[in-house]
Amino acid sequence: MSTKQRSSFTGKLGFVLAAAGSAVGLGNIWRFPYLAAEYGGGIFLLVYLVLAVTFGFSLMIAEIAIGRKTGLSAIGAYEKLSKKFTWLGWLSSIVPIIILPYYCVVGGWVIKYFSAYVTGAGGVVADKDYFGGFIGQTFEPVVWFAVFLGLTALVVFLGVEKGIEKVSKIMMPGLVILSVIIAVYGLTLPGAMDGVKYYLLPDFSSFSMTTVFAAMGQLFYSMSLAMGIMITYGSYMKKDVDLESSVRHIEIFDTGIAFIAGLIVIPAVYSTAVATGNPAEEYLTKGAGLMFTTIPQIFSVMPGGNIIGMLFFLLVIFAALTSSISLMEAVVSIIHDKFKLSRHISCAITIVISVVLGVLSSLGFGILDGIKIFGKNMFDFFDFASNSVLMPITALFTCILVGYVIKPKTVIEEVEISSKFKGKKLFVVGIKYIAPVFIVAILIFSILEGTGVINI
Repeated sequence: MSTKQRSSFTGKLGFVLAAAGSAVGLGNIWRFPYLAAEYGGGIFLLVYLVLAVTFGFSLMIAEIAIGRKTGLSAIGAYEKLSKKFTWLGWLSSIVPIIILPYYCVVGGWVIKYFSAYVTGAGGVVADKDYFGGFIGQTFEPVVWFAVFLGLTALVVFLGVEKGIEKVSKIMMPGLVILSVIIAVYGLTLPGAMDGVKYYLLPDFSSFSMTTVFAAMGQLFYSMSLAMGIMITYGSYMKKDVDLESSVRHIEIFDTGIAFIAGLIVIPAVYSTAVATGNPAEEYLTKGAGLMFTTIPQIFSVMPGGNIIGMLFFLLVIFAALTSSISLMEAVVSIIHDKFKLSRHISCAITIVISVVLGVLSSLGFGILDGIKIFGKNMFDFFDFASNSVLMPITALFTCILVGYVIKPKTVIEEVEISSKFKGKKLFVVGIKYIAPVFIVAILIFSILEGTGVINI
């Protein structure tokens, strides 16, 4: 398919909102707050911001430029740049295929909780044993997974401009407004300001290399890198759109929402600690436990908690959908480009793959719980394989390709088609030296954590 025939975003705003929507997801809402809480609050924020403008900037510039230059999704893009790196396109294409199904499983859980608050049943889901009982069922979690997957597919069916761009222009402003409303309300609660001080004021005595590793892992997880998404979205980007400025705006959106999520969760935890007389640390749990167990417990003792719970899970639905849409679009674009199939047929194939892997992921907490791969159920294995192994490897070899094979000038020339590349020197140093070192550290650290050798 020629570049001229390819769908495209209407302009910079459409591209930035869609790409930011991809970056802003569940990781911003639940993973960022608990990591910030565990690794020193303000010092974690500071480290994260430094990494975002170096490590994150370099990788995102490279991927979007690769997409715009080639006008292709991951497989075709890598092959066009260097036939020796065609395998890297296939590797990066596997990532969204694996992530999309289990991400939609979690999206289904979010819709379930939102529906509970809408119907006034927030107190029911706040029970500490509710979540484990719910995900262990065979039928209901699969139904909610199908609902979320269906919503995602509907947007992707409609195409780049009429689907992804239009929905992003509604959801991203809505996401910002909802997050600010909830954060402002939470800051008025007794004890909340203690959480704000911990979150915003850097304590340099809390700094350690684990803080850096945690911040690197979060940045990598959050910005939709090394999964073909930014390459795909870059291929829909018009040549006259300022690429460097767009990346800066995406980073601001992504970091801003993560920051506000921290302002929602951490002060609320401290406020709840005051209300219950329990230590704040008791409420700062990892992963799904924070969103689906701890936060509902916080809402249950918060004035107006049912309404805030409803708004919060609506916020999470928006964040989850914008990311799942980008994941599905990456897969659809790969099938569409590689096999020359129509968008609708490519989307149908993606749905079938997602249903099979998604049902396996969902049932991994229930009737398939006895099936383990490297000691992990199906859901956890898919998460580990994609996030801890495939994504860092893909990113590392992308740095090698851009930094040492096609050379940084290839990306620089693409960026300068639309504007002067102000961060040129930072990009060259980042892609050749900073990012590779960080990625190797992330890969080693993630594998050690995922295999239980260390605990973070």
